[in-house]
Amino acid sequence: MPLAATRRSGLVDQVIGQLRDAIRTGEWPVGERIPTEAELVAGLGVGRNTVREAVRALAHSGLLEVRQGDGTYVRATSEVSGAIRRLAGSELREVLQVRKPLEVEGARLAAAHRTDEDLSRLRALLDERDRAWAAQDLQEFVRADAEFHLMTVQAGHNTLLTELYRGLTEVVIASVAATSRSHLSHAEPIGHHGLVEAIAAQDPERAAAEACGFLNQLLARTDDELG
Repeated sequence: MPLAATRRSGLVDQVIGQLRDAIRTGEWPVGERIPTEAELVAGLGVGRNTVREAVRALAHSGLLEVRQGDGTYVRATSEVSGAIRRLAGSELREVLQVRKPLEVEGARLAAAHRTDEDLSRLRALLDERDRAWAAQDLQEFVRADAEFHLMTVQAGHNTLLTELYRGLTEVVIASVAATSRSHLSHAEPIGHHGLVEAIAAQDPERAAAEACGFLNQLLARTDDELG
C-alpha cells in the first residue's frame, strides 16, 4: 500500500474513533442529528473525504443513518446494537423473541452468582419502576424497567452475555415503551417481584421460569394486539 494511502487509512480510523466516542459517551444522543460535514471538518481538522469515509463506515456498521437532504443521525450506541437494530427493525415480536433467551439465561446466572450489592440494586430499580407506574410516568417507567433488565443480566457476572445484552439497549427500551404505553392505566404492570425473590433465594431454575413467564406474557399481549 502506498505511504499516502496508509496515512489516509490511519487518519480515517482516527476520525472513526473520535466519532464513535462522541456516540458512546452520549455527546451525540441516539435519534439526534450530528454536526454537519463542514462543522466536522473544521472541528476535527481533517479533509472532507476523510470525514465522509468515517461517516460512511459508521453508517455501514449501524451507528449512523445518513438521510439524504436532511443530515446524518445517530442510530445506535454500538456496532452490536446497530447490527441488532438492522436485524430486528421495528418488529416488536422479533425483539421480544431475541430478548427471551438472553434474559432467561441472564436470570438463571443472576440467581447463581449475584452479590448482595447486585440484589440491592435490583430491588431499588424495581421500586423505581413501581413508583413510575403508579405515577403514570411512562418515560421514567421505561428507563427503570430497561435498567432493571440490564441489571439482572449484569448480576450473572458473565461479561459476554452482558455485552450482548447491552447491545440491545435501544431495542429493549423501544420494546418496553411499546408494550407499556397502552397498558399504563392498568393497576399493576407485568410483575418482576417473583423474579427478584428467586434471585434473592439463589434459585436458578425458578428465576429462569419467572423471566420466561413475563416474556411469554409480553409475546402473548403483542400477538393479541397484532391480532
